Parts: sequence; C-alpha cells; structure tokens
Amino acid sequence: MGKVIGILSLKGGVGKTTSVVSLGASLSKIGKKVLLIDGNLSAPNLGIHLDLIAPKKTLHHVLNGDSSLEEAIYEVSGMDVLPASIFHSLKVSPLKLIPKVKELKKSYDVILIDSSPSLGDETLAVISSSDELLVVTTPDFSTLSMTLKSVKTAKNKGTPITGIILNKAYNKNFELELDEIERTAGVPVMAVIPHDVNILKSQAYFIPSLNLKPNSPGNVEFKKLAALLVGEKYVSSVKIFSLFSKVLPKRQDINREIFYNSIFN
Repeated sequence: MGKVIGILSLKGGVGKTTSVVSLGASLSKIGKKVLLIDGNLSAPNLGIHLDLIAPKKTLHHVLNGDSSLEEAIYEVSGMDVLPASIFHSLKVSPLKLIPKVKELKKSYDVILIDSSPSLGDETLAVISSSDELLVVTTPDFSTLSMTLKSVKTAKNKGTPITGIILNKAYNKNFELELDEIERTAGVPVMAVIPHDVNILKSQAYFIPSLNLKPNSPGNVEFKKLAALLVGEKYVSSVKIFSLFSKVLPKRQDINREIFYNSIFN
C-alpha cells in the first residue's frame, strides 16, 4: 500500500506545482513507482508542466464517470500522471477524488497530489485523500500569512503535516529566517529551494528540472526530501570536500535527520 502526500499552499505563484514535479522526479530516480495527480480542478497546471496540454481523458472525466482511471493516466519522464482538464466544461464533485485515490494506493509507492491554491472543496479533497502533507511557501510576510491558514486548515482536518518546502529563496537579509517561519507556523522546514532560473527553463522544455540540472542546489534538496519520505538515506553522487559541510549542517538537514530518526528508526 503506497503513501499519499498532498502538496498544499493557499497562495498561487509559490511553486507548488514545480515542487510536485521535482519531488516526483526525485522519487522516480530512486526507483519508486510514482503517480502525480492534479487536484487543482478549477485551474489545472500539472499537465502544462509535463506537456499534457489537452489529453483526451483526464481526472475530470474520471470524476464525471466518463473514463476509467487507467484511461486517464499517462507516463511522462518515468512517472505516471493523472492530469485535470485545462479546457473543460464538466461539472464534477472534487470530493469524489477521495475514493479514487484510495483505489490507486495499492498500485504505487508514492502518490503526490497538487492542490488548489484556494480554500474550498478541491483543497479539502486533497487534504482528506492524503496520508500526510507538505506545505509550500516562500520567505516573505504575505505568503507566510497564507501558510498559517494552510497549516490551520490541515490541522483542523487531522491530516499530519510533515513539513514546509521553503521555495524561491534568495538568501537575502530581507527574507524571513527559517527560525521565524518555523516558530510562527509550528511546522519544521524540510527543504529550502533556492531561486533558480533553470526551473523556468525546464518548464519551457516541459521536463522536470531534475532532468535538466540534476545536481543544482534545489534539486539536491528535492532528492534529500524524496529519500526521507520513503525512509531512505540520501547518498550524494558528487564529492564534497568542504570541511564545513560536515561540521555545520543546515537547519533543514537537522530537521530531516530528526524526522528520519523519529519515524524510521
């Protein structure tokens, strides 16, 4: 039985969908059978990132009863993808997603669900379908306020929050610090993804950024997080000779180690 992870944010533009794609690609690279689901039914983006612009069958057709799950799942870059319809006029109930995800769990190691950035039935369906959640945010005040709302909503529904993906970090002194984000949200930061133009470049090529630049700092963070989520230790393919890399671990590395030891040891 696989694990279902909902990727949550109640603010658009934070990189939630790119996080789903990057994390999915990282899990696939370590041999996991992965399914990505676009749970953003009103404004789908997942298919656009992976060149599934107008597939014949989508999640909309599945929820509407016009398609089987198998007909609406496509293989892209070593992952299975269940996209939603960008151009659609189908009326569907988002809550019908919950039994469909339950049905799919037996066929995959990990299912990642991209949620809607609005608080409604779509987001609640993703939360209720998931075994655990990751919240995507950026290090600024306006996004943090919506992050707090995301965390509160998830806690009210009783779905565990594994941690925060801090995306688009410039490492500037005007940004919120990790301590401040964790203290305010009450959730540990599990990955810090630097701002990287290669992510935009990969979107233009309709491929995961991992395929374009696998050892970029951001993709290394996604690979570390992917290994953690399935109880494995990340092993770098790049030799690091800096003495400080072993002496001074980053906050997110410490958080991942604590999580690993509490869950898998």
